[in-house]
Amino acid sequence: MREIFDRIEAGSIVASPITLAECLVSPIRLGQNELSREYIDLILGREEIIFEYGFEESIAIQAAQFRARQNLQLLDAFQLALALAVNCDALLKNDAIFRRISEIKVVIVDDLEIYNYCCQI
Repeated sequence: MREIFDRIEAGSIVASPITLAECLVSPIRLGQNELSREYIDLILGREEIIFEYGFEESIAIQAAQFRARQNLQLLDAFQLALALAVNCDALLKNDAIFRRISEIKVVIVDDLEIYNYCCQI
């Protein structure tokens, strides 16, 4: 993910506690404490990343609507609602289910050329 963040062009990136938690699951499972710390530093320590803590009631209501209409998982619905609430230009996800979202531009990590290049074996 570091390479993806490094290649995102000018502009601010918004991350939420959901984003941070999702990034930490795999390193924690694998006991990779150093990688966990790097992700935390990457998300919380970069000037261009805005860490959005708050979920107002309007975001909760919109998340419920996305969950009901799009059959998204609750946390995914919250991320989508938050991205719209803070006027993000695009949403970076690693789940193909987001291809059907039309309310915001969605960038799927697997579709990025850099991801495919970095992950080739």
